[in-house]
Amino acid sequence: MVRYFIRDGRRLAYTDTGRGDVIVLLHGYLGSLDVFKNISGKLSRSFRIVAVDLPGHGQSDILSECHSMELMAASVYDLIRFLGIDRVLITGHSLGGYVVLAFLEKYAELVGGYCLFHSHPFADSDEAIERRKREIQIVLAGRKSIMYPSNIEKMYSPYNLERFNSELNALNDIASRTPDDGIVAVLKGMIARPSRLGLMESSQSPFLWVLGIHDQYIDYRSVTGAVQLPSNGQMATLFESGHLGFIEEPERSTMILRDFALKVFGSESRA
Repeated sequence: MVRYFIRDGRRLAYTDTGRGDVIVLLHGYLGSLDVFKNISGKLSRSFRIVAVDLPGHGQSDILSECHSMELMAASVYDLIRFLGIDRVLITGHSLGGYVVLAFLEKYAELVGGYCLFHSHPFADSDEAIERRKREIQIVLAGRKSIMYPSNIEKMYSPYNLERFNSELNALNDIASRTPDDGIVAVLKGMIARPSRLGLMESSQSPFLWVLGIHDQYIDYRSVTGAVQLPSNGQMATLFESGHLGFIEEPERSTMILRDFALKVFGSESRA
């Protein structure tokens, strides 16, 4: 059941299931907390799972004309404190991973560990900035429907499109309901975000990096060659996934995240 945290008259939608140590799940651009339902149900047998609709997505309100990573991280922090939680494993997919790194930078005392799921620590390239600016103009012209279907199709491995046709349709439906102003706000925020490579390479928090070998948004070889994993970091490769491993390989994704969470929290978290 979706719940709402109200702050300054604005709502942040979330679900809170299971018991025990807390895993926070943050979705990607044009997504919502619903994208995690395949893995959150399984993980909630062992952990307390808090999944969040980021501002301007799903059922959460728009907070600003620009949803910076820091602003969205602050909204997640306020929710966590409202729930009385003082230690989390925070996990973010794509855009959600950018928010995770901003959260780590500002609220490291709450981070027992963190996971980037098909995400990276780099600032936007010039090419990415121009692409986002074009998307802003498309949305402002009232034509987002010509943009998001190709964006979402590209999230899958080309080998998985036919097999996950119903899931693709569901993601298109989520994107279609994302408000125009919310899309523009988060695009502006992604353009403005800084590199957090240094933070990722130097953080003392346990770190899990999950990447898909067929990801069409994140070049696997380029990013893995550009990051020096910290001593407490580990990488997991999904060999049959593009940008949506928790949908394309849900069993393996669940196992990877569960095993990492057990390592972070210790033996008190058991299935």
